[in-house]
Amino acid sequence: MRTWHRTRGWLCCVGPRSPGRVRWRERWRRGWLRASSLDEINERRGLWGGDGIPVEEWMQTHEFASAEVRGLLGSGTSVIVDDTSSPRFLRDGWRLLAEVAGVRFTLVYVDVDHATIRRRRADNQQDPRRRDVADAVLDQHLADFEPPGADEHAVRMESAADLQYLRI
Repeated sequence: MRTWHRTRGWLCCVGPRSPGRVRWRERWRRGWLRASSLDEINERRGLWGGDGIPVEEWMQTHEFASAEVRGLLGSGTSVIVDDTSSPRFLRDGWRLLAEVAGVRFTLVYVDVDHATIRRRRADNQQDPRRRDVADAVLDQHLADFEPPGADEHAVRMESAADLQYLRI
């Protein structure tokens, strides 16, 4: 496990989608100036990923997020990007954005097994304040998710205990 430290303007991309990922993002957000969440952008656009979103809409959301991140990095603001970033070409796009902006890029891979994701989802379904993800949407997402390859040098997080290695 690598320990990593905050560097001004550092772009950090977090994935994959799971009910516990928001807790990770909020923990990291405390030590950063700004987080960009594609789910939050979709919500502002009146879209909910748990119902399934057409690819064209996701592409537009990604463009909005990219513009937001470019602006933040250009102003010297450190950014956490909260996005599933599957398939890999999306992660490659974030890497390129960071390179063009002249900032360090680190991919943090929140690696949660499918059974844990489903258990957390079942727990969330008991809370009427939480929005649900349709069965078919979750099944397709889990089947299609493309984890980072070894050559991507992702910082892999499997549990909250791994947070001790983060220094932000």
